[in-house]
Amino acid sequence: MPRRPNFEKDDLICRARDLFWRQGWAGTSLKDIEKTLALNPGSIYAAFGSKDELYELALDKYIADGTASLNRMADEKGPLAALQTYPKSVLQNRKAAARACMLAKTYMELSPQNHPLAEKAGTQLRAMEGKFEALFSAAQSNGQIGADHNPKQLAQRYQSDLLGLRLSAERADFDAVKTADSIAEGLARL
Repeated sequence: MPRRPNFEKDDLICRARDLFWRQGWAGTSLKDIEKTLALNPGSIYAAFGSKDELYELALDKYIADGTASLNRMADEKGPLAALQTYPKSVLQNRKAAARACMLAKTYMELSPQNHPLAEKAGTQLRAMEGKFEALFSAAQSNGQIGADHNPKQLAQRYQSDLLGLRLSAERADFDAVKTADSIAEGLARL
């Protein structure tokens, strides 16, 4: 009978996500992965295949968690309040391995090599923009923002502001929370 692995795969994917999120694809060696997952190379390859496959699983986990968080906020607070709250919530997430967006980091790092993971990250960035657009549309339907605003343009601007905020938040001298509050205040004036 084959031996059953004595590890929880979801936990390993979360640890790999945090490692890749902090260090990027190129900055993460097999030794880093071995140390973080406390597995030997054979076990890593048997459980996850290649480094790219493990990175993709880690990226999928990042996407699922971010989407679930945004959906939960929208369900609990409504569309406009979710959009106002989301920037601060991602900055104050104590479990986050980094403040910058893993999708944006992946896209920027791997797109010059036309790496398939960059394509996936770009696709997911567009999907998040679509989620933001749907929230702006819902807020507009609720009368929370004016009919003269274009939800697609608002979503593009919002995502741009959010990505810039998250990247800037990596700097120790940047007041990210104050900037997140400013984004929320701007949305209240729409």
